[in-house]
Parts: sequence; C-alpha cells; structure tokens
Amino acid sequence: MSSLGNLTVITGPSGVGKGTIVRKILESHTDVWLSISATTRQPRSGEIEGKHYFFLEKKNFQEIIDKEGFLEWASFSNNFYGTPKKIVQEKIEKGTNVLLEIELEGARQIRKSFPKALQIFLAPPNFSELEKRIRGRGTETEEAIRDRLAIANKELIAKKEFDAVVINEDIEKAFKEIEGLMGLKN
Repeated sequence: MSSLGNLTVITGPSGVGKGTIVRKILESHTDVWLSISATTRQPRSGEIEGKHYFFLEKKNFQEIIDKEGFLEWASFSNNFYGTPKKIVQEKIEKGTNVLLEIELEGARQIRKSFPKALQIFLAPPNFSELEKRIRGRGTETEEAIRDRLAIANKELIAKKEFDAVVINEDIEKAFKEIEGLMGLKN
C-alpha cells in the first residue's frame, strides 16, 4: 500500500514572497502538486481550464457548496472562488503532496474542513520591510498600497493561529525551512 500525501497550506501577507517560495518548491519537487482553484469568473486570455482554474457556472459552484465539496470558498468581486475537495483528496490518496497558497480566511476554513493540513504562515522580518517590498513592485496606486498594508497588519496578528511561522528575511533560507516542514527531501 502506498503512503498518503500531505496537504500544506501557505499563507501570509501580500508581498511576503509566497509565490516565489511556491515556485521554488514546485521546481525542486516534482512530487508536489499545486492545488487548482475553481472560479465562476470568465477565463482571462491565456488561462487554461484545469491548469490555471476550473471554470464553473455559478449554479454548478453553488451545487458543490451545498454538497460541502470545497475545502474552502469565498466570494470576491461578484465571483466565487474555492478549493475543490475531491481532487485534493484524490492526489493525497495517491501519495502526492498537495500545496495550497491561500489567503487567511481560506486557511481558517481549511483548518475546519481538513484539520490534518500543515498550516504555515510566511511572515516578513518586520512591517517596514513588507511595506518596502510592496512599494518596490511599483505596480499599484498609493491607495491600493495602503489597503494591502492594512490587510497585512490584520494578517500578521493571526500568525499565532498557524502550525509554523517562517520569517522570510532570506528567500533561500525560508524556502529550505518550509521544505523541511513539509518533509521534502532534496
């Protein structure tokens, strides 16, 4: 009998480096699968069904909610987004490690729907460093930056809810620490 895979949830404020670390994990470990969300929004140019998202009609999405078929779900900008439970469970049963990069509220829902998941909070070394990173992107208005920082402040308060907190002062060090927490071998 093959061993089961694990579900790891990574969350943290915008600009902390979640995407970079997730990419490094996927590049280094072919046995890790990045969970794909379902959404009711229309596909954007270049997005592929089953690779970027599972695109659903609102009626179908609601049916899955009613059957408790999502590990977590939320409504944002008049569209629904969620993590389908079935495909995650299938991957885990086949021995695949599943990685989910998600925001705080989704992580809280997963704590209830899949309590065995390893929950990791990626944090900046300090708030001023996070602000520097967000501003350094140069992609957002001052208002959007202030909004992100206000949300980040609330998220940082919640880090004590997680199984592990990893400080991303150095991306390579944070990557190695998360790799270790996930039980991945080089």
